Amino acid sequence: MKAIIIGATSGIGRELAKQMSDYGYIVGITGRRSELLVSLEEELSHKCFKLTMDLTDISESVKGLHTLLRDMGDVNVVVINAGTGNIEPAFPLSGELETVAVNVAGFTAMANVAYHYFADKGEGHLVGTSSIMALRGGPCPSYNASKAYISSYLEGIYCRSCLEGHNIFVTDVRPGFVDTGMAKGDGIFWMASVEKAAKQIFNAIQAKRRIVYITKRWKLIGFILSRMPFKLYLKAIS
Repeated sequence: MKAIIIGATSGIGRELAKQMSDYGYIVGITGRRSELLVSLEEELSHKCFKLTMDLTDISESVKGLHTLLRDMGDVNVVVINAGTGNIEPAFPLSGELETVAVNVAGFTAMANVAYHYFADKGEGHLVGTSSIMALRGGPCPSYNASKAYISSYLEGIYCRSCLEGHNIFVTDVRPGFVDTGMAKGDGIFWMASVEKAAKQIFNAIQAKRRIVYITKRWKLIGFILSRMPFKLYLKAIS
């Protein structure tokens, strides 16, 4: 089995690469920081392919993914895990635009390439990392909105696959709080370790789940969030 993990240099992506390699996958790993890809390669149990990729450069990222797919041959799973978010108190436009560039434009490019690859191949599994934040807006507007886009796009990809008769599975991963660089602050509610989060994601990939909340208890929070009146929601996040 072969899998590509886009955004594997840190956090969930890095741990998922290690767990999939331990299981026996040949993995392709991508990220912006070449030195972290090299250090990850040394931690993997099996052969890997690595590619330095910055999703803000759409043209080069598309070329790079095509090359990686060709060099690996017969890839079964593509995981799009790369993402960013603007949490600066000053709320700069530059941070908002960077979030959109990576989480929306970059994600779309990678998902489109993966879809066409699997359609030509006849089967495959596309996995995208969204967020529990996809369910509502929030004080980091571009982050929540971009994650909502990811969830909607993944559902659209699955609709298209079904209507076109392709055997392409799609998994929308919606993490809550995971102990990564994206989670800031002390005493964060229901914080999960990256090891636990990656294990549950890997299990969801093997089971070909459509939507999975990480960790599982966040499914309850998702249910509550999606039905909570706005005034109550606003009070809850304040």
